[in-house]
Amino acid sequence: MIIQSQEKYRPLYHFTPQQGWINDPNGLVYFNEEYHLFFQYHPDGTTWGPMHWGHAISSDLVNWQEQPIALAPDEYGTIFSGSAVVDWHDSTGFFDGKSGLVAIFTHHDHNHELDRIQQRQSLAYSVDAGRTWIKYQGNPVLEHDELIDFRDPKVFWHQATEQWIMILACGQTVHLYRSPNLKEWTFLSEFGEGIGSHDGVWECPDLFPLVVDGYSDMTKWVMLVSIGSSDEYVEGSRTQYFIGDFDGTTFTPDSSSYEVRWLDYGRDHYAGVCWSDIPAEDGRRICIGWMSNWKYANLTPTELWRGAMSLPRELTLEQRTQGITLIQRPVQELIPMRSPILSLEHVTIADVQSKLNTLQLDSYEIHMTADIDSRFALKLRASEHQATIVGYEGDQGEVYIDRTDSGDHHFHPDFAGKHIANVYQDSQTIELRIYVDRSSIEVFANDGQAVITDLIFPDYDAQGLDIQSLDHDLLLTSFHIYQLISS
Repeated sequence: MIIQSQEKYRPLYHFTPQQGWINDPNGLVYFNEEYHLFFQYHPDGTTWGPMHWGHAISSDLVNWQEQPIALAPDEYGTIFSGSAVVDWHDSTGFFDGKSGLVAIFTHHDHNHELDRIQQRQSLAYSVDAGRTWIKYQGNPVLEHDELIDFRDPKVFWHQATEQWIMILACGQTVHLYRSPNLKEWTFLSEFGEGIGSHDGVWECPDLFPLVVDGYSDMTKWVMLVSIGSSDEYVEGSRTQYFIGDFDGTTFTPDSSSYEVRWLDYGRDHYAGVCWSDIPAEDGRRICIGWMSNWKYANLTPTELWRGAMSLPRELTLEQRTQGITLIQRPVQELIPMRSPILSLEHVTIADVQSKLNTLQLDSYEIHMTADIDSRFALKLRASEHQATIVGYEGDQGEVYIDRTDSGDHHFHPDFAGKHIANVYQDSQTIELRIYVDRSSIEVFANDGQAVITDLIFPDYDAQGLDIQSLDHDLLLTSFHIYQLISS
């Protein structure tokens, strides 16, 4: 469930564990009208440690019920990241001809004979809709004699070639494999050399098709690849994406993919992957990420827990001014959570200021629109000495979050800063959808064309709001604030 707690920094509408450390989302799968969220989990501490798979279940992507640990370390090592699928036709033979859930994950341990780390892919399956898991006796099912970084399998069924496909992170590239039964894997191809960002180790890949603009005659494939933190770069860990074609063997990038494109321009959306097996009648591709950064993930000033998940986001491909673009929008399931606090139409900055000055809020949504040439700055989670700034500079075509004075940032020198995304002028208005929670801000700009996700750690009483502009007569087309209330 969403935890309605007064614990310092505990989000109200983002998933956090009751206790312990979490990082990457794993095993995202939909089955029997339930969304499963597994995640990298250290139940016995609030820093990274022996990895398990934690587990939560939701019927609506908003209200989560935390479950017992799904997978724990064993003789093959700790349980690193991976994925889960519905084996609809029992290709594995685990389900007596019926359907069931199969998890594909990385076993991580130290090979004492070779005196090196080894990472191998293994299986587990569930015959009770994900409540308990049985590890396959034939584990591991895929290993490599040379690669040390060999992890984070994302698996999907490729209908055109009638085979399972695995995409796997392998240091500075990804490998693709095929299998008829999830147990026996054959190498297909490698992708990544000479393209994309290589500022850190490649991790947590995903590969999936999307119809461009909703028209079935144009389908492209999207590859997500997360980039680990490096001491040389202040940005830390982040996620890039490529657009191209996949024929069941090889991913071929479009020419536009030779320019590095980020999934999120903040510092705190990492290892994002998508749910498997969402029904065709729904048709959405839904992604979620870990809200933190390897630069400082072990140091953030929370107490019983450390780590949170982003809002789930629907991904689409759309033709925009800059070409085919990966668009992200908060899932529609958030809309019923709304309770209106403020609703203004065609108002000046001064009008909005007078209303905001009466409010004290720590978790909410702002939805606003203004002229594309506007310049303004919102002060959020504000007090006399603290504020997080969400701003828009129409003359520069930029939206930003500035968390320089957002609260506690002394735990790491690279935490404070201003994070900018370009927005393209596809219309005469700029739209911002801003989700503020007790320790995070997610900004969706230009109808999902650019997204910025940042953690913040303000004092509890920093709950003020303000909006400022050099143009005191600036007219806002609309300005709405909603409280988000879970069921």
